[in-house]
Amino acid sequence: MISLRGLTKRYGETVAVDGLTLDIGEGRVTGFLGPNGAGKSTTMRMILGLDRPSGGEALIGGRPYSSFRHPVREVGALLDAKALHPGRSARAHLVAQARSNGIPTRRVDEVLETVGLAKVARRRAGAFSLGMYQRLGVAGALLGDPGVLILDEPVNGLDPDGVRWVRELVRSLAAEGRTVFLSSHLMSEMQLTADQLVIIGRGRLLADTSMAELLAGSSLASVRVRTPDPEGLRLLAGHLRKGNGDVEPSAGDGLVVKGRSAGEVGDLAHRLGVRLHELRTESASLEQVYMELTARSVEYGTGGTVSGEAETARTREAGA
Repeated sequence: MISLRGLTKRYGETVAVDGLTLDIGEGRVTGFLGPNGAGKSTTMRMILGLDRPSGGEALIGGRPYSSFRHPVREVGALLDAKALHPGRSARAHLVAQARSNGIPTRRVDEVLETVGLAKVARRRAGAFSLGMYQRLGVAGALLGDPGVLILDEPVNGLDPDGVRWVRELVRSLAAEGRTVFLSSHLMSEMQLTADQLVIIGRGRLLADTSMAELLAGSSLASVRVRTPDPEGLRLLAGHLRKGNGDVEPSAGDGLVVKGRSAGEVGDLAHRLGVRLHELRTESASLEQVYMELTARSVEYGTGGTVSGEAETARTREAGA
């Protein structure tokens, strides 16, 4: 388990992470979302001891990362897939990590096979594509067979087959009882992958909830109704509006209803004697809910505002 208690990071006057308190549990994939500049990478770096918190603490299994004698065996991390010497082969890069953490060399060949790089294991990493770098980064995270994995944008640069492979891999690791904490800007993929979601904006916690609860509880969810009876449709719509329902026509013989459950709409139709051909709940997508939730937390939008990358660089300079 990863535990954050009042975790805070300041760079001069800028608060990058603002008092995060949450637990990231075992046996599930926890997705980490937020706009550019929200503090996601800074949070992950503090968990891994790469940045010193200005306040609070980040613990892994009740201990700080710096206390682990062989950290690769405890925590597998992928923050920057290209953070390696380009002149080294993929295998040599992993062998160095393995030896420094007391891991048998045979494990290197196992993880290279797992990530699909066995055939190019002796090729210089500098010749790799971004997708190959990502696979090598995942191999490094798996090297010590750790109980905790922290992955920052692991599907960046991967083709559709690679994206699906990462999804199946992290879900299988979580099913083994491991803690999996990963960030991504691909909302559709995160919706398929994560069980739990942590969403931050401007360094503050906006949501810590299960995927199912987040989507089901959204005001964007709706009920779609269809009936062959035009008069019954008008009658049903009128009663729903009287009950403060948000009702819109759909495709001539249907309605889209917000603010009422499918059960409530179905019961009302039954009482009114309206015959239905369709009654179903349409959940909002993760992208829709995320955009609504973070609308006031997007600091670096388009239209001439400062980019997240530029602001991050400026912020780090201010805190240097």
